[in-house]
Amino acid sequence: MPIVEKTELFKRSIGEVTDIVEKEMYTFDDRNGDSLTLRPEGTACCVRACLQNGLLHNQQQRLWYMGPMFRHERPQKGRYRQFHQMGVETFGMAGPDIDVELISMIARFWKLLGIEKEVRLEINSLGTNQSRNEYKKLLVEYLTQYKDKLDEDSLRRLTTNPLRVLDSKNPELKDVIANAPKLLDHLDDESASYFKLLCEQLDALGLSYVINTSLVRGLDYYSQTVFEWVTDSLGAQGTVCAGGRYDGLVEQLGGRATTAIGFAMGIERLVAMVEQSGIKIEPNHPDIFVIVAGEHAQKFAYPIIESVRDKVNDISILVNCDGGSFKSQMKRADKSGADYAFIVGDEEAEQKVFAVKNLREDVSQQKLNQDELVKFIKTNFKS
Repeated sequence: MPIVEKTELFKRSIGEVTDIVEKEMYTFDDRNGDSLTLRPEGTACCVRACLQNGLLHNQQQRLWYMGPMFRHERPQKGRYRQFHQMGVETFGMAGPDIDVELISMIARFWKLLGIEKEVRLEINSLGTNQSRNEYKKLLVEYLTQYKDKLDEDSLRRLTTNPLRVLDSKNPELKDVIANAPKLLDHLDDESASYFKLLCEQLDALGLSYVINTSLVRGLDYYSQTVFEWVTDSLGAQGTVCAGGRYDGLVEQLGGRATTAIGFAMGIERLVAMVEQSGIKIEPNHPDIFVIVAGEHAQKFAYPIIESVRDKVNDISILVNCDGGSFKSQMKRADKSGADYAFIVGDEEAEQKVFAVKNLREDVSQQKLNQDELVKFIKTNFKS
């Protein structure tokens, strides 16, 4: 998924009458006159990549990605013009069980981070295109009565994309939106049954949620299930993870009809929320710090360490660089957080051994040759 895509991809998928396409995309013409855009989100890019590489026809896929996205927004807490998203997209599964799997996976992620009490799940159903179009007529009829209260954006959306009025953040429209007809009350039978089953499965898992009838999401490709994980700790930028079904998007972009659902979460907002909660996340540290003193020791130690790295997995070995006295290197070893120091001076190099010192417990040093080092690591760092 490149950072730059053809602008048409986003206009066709996200929708031309959306904030992203109308106001937020970084779009430019290249030297051939082609219109290109820095990707503002990942779903359309993922679908395009899947279609080009034949990953969707008669196949189920569970995919994930992470990387930078770009939107021309007013920078503020939790919102940046270059930001990072982690996203998950799944294809070829039609039932609400995959919706539940994704939502429960996110809930588990919050628990692992220790912030499950900082977020709440809001869900809604947008139904099928047909039921949504019928609902739009009712919504336009209702909103037309309040034309004098609608702001400029909402007046424009009234004729282009009326559902987006429900997503307005204008506090003066709060009562108008609250009293609008509910899409959830105008779903077709199939969509209503689907949403009921989704809620029942979430209940069975003990996952709490709020049905937010004004939740429509800002992208046109959504249908059926939509959801957001929201926090009150970040002020106005309360959504930290959002997603939903987009069963029509693959066909819309030139593929065969394929059911799909996914989500994305903003890394910067997630980091801000973790910091706000006061949770301390310990930084990664090496498992082993290698102290090398003298040129002869370097010539002996470096090839051995590279060989050891080839033979053990998931072990972080940090070698001291830029010299320093034995005492200063020991200080660096201790400060690094490593559990062990492997020490090589000229004497050890002559003996073709490493001195192994436990940095966290008061135990005797031992001297080990190359084969013994590998056995030591596999014994003391079982993955």
